Amino acid sequence: MADNTQKIGDLSVFPLSLGGNVFGWTANEAESFRVLDAYVAAGGNFIDTADVYSAWVPGNEGGESETILGNWFASRGNRSDIVLATKVGAGSPEPRGLTSSAIKSGVEESLQRLRTDYIDLYYTHYDDPSVPVEEIITTLDELVREGKVREIAASNIGADRLEAQLTFSTRENLARYVALQPHYNLVSRDTFEGELSEVAARHDLATIPYYSLASGFLTGKYRPGTAVDSPRSTGAAKYLETERGQKVLAALDDVAANHRTEPATVALAWLLAQPTVAATLASASSVDQLPALLASVDLKLTQPELDLLTSASD
Repeated sequence: MADNTQKIGDLSVFPLSLGGNVFGWTANEAESFRVLDAYVAAGGNFIDTADVYSAWVPGNEGGESETILGNWFASRGNRSDIVLATKVGAGSPEPRGLTSSAIKSGVEESLQRLRTDYIDLYYTHYDDPSVPVEEIITTLDELVREGKVREIAASNIGADRLEAQLTFSTRENLARYVALQPHYNLVSRDTFEGELSEVAARHDLATIPYYSLASGFLTGKYRPGTAVDSPRSTGAAKYLETERGQKVLAALDDVAANHRTEPATVALAWLLAQPTVAATLASASSVDQLPALLASVDLKLTQPELDLLTSASD
């Protein structure tokens, strides 16, 4: 696999970030270890999780994914080889929020579960408009100065608040977001394109879209009249009911056939070709789901192919 390393602040990352939301949900610890090992063996080094994963599973409390990752780091002795991203601010059933005390307690709990003394990329998971910009950034800056966090980033935030936080960081010479994690894919473009993408471009933020495969819809396994046994099937199947969804599937099939590859590979390659996108984010519950994701890193789509996919998703 070619060296496609991307820069996010001072971090050098593989352009496919492995999502940890499935660890402790659709993948138990043993299967999670197998997926992680296979991802690293293929050249991957960028793993994404959150303190709240996977609180939505009956019997879970949140933190299961971080705990599995911490056990894997301890077992493999490879923490320094991995760019680790996690998040703070969500919660179940009530959000943790982004007060100074919430962020500080959140980072300590994550570090303990992850069995590490630093986080490479620390996201505010959801913006908390009840907390002043100054409090959020000042607290994150403290974590950076203390060495607990290397770089900071934002997810699920509006353009205005993102602009305000970046402006404050610059004015006060404090830690500054280097990345943005928005909801963005071929069937959900208005969740990023427009004002939010303009802020990202203006401030040179690396974009790392989540729901890169629209809960599995863009893998192509969801087709009219086909039932899929997956916890995400309800979310993914809804796209089948839209004209856009059907047009995007047809375009993905065409381009995938041209390259003798999978629709998922093409969908991720389209994202990687978009302005500011440094890496895509996708998860795998089993090792056999990884090859189609990994192949996207080396797939270079032609301009006509990119245009076809973009037009289908309009």
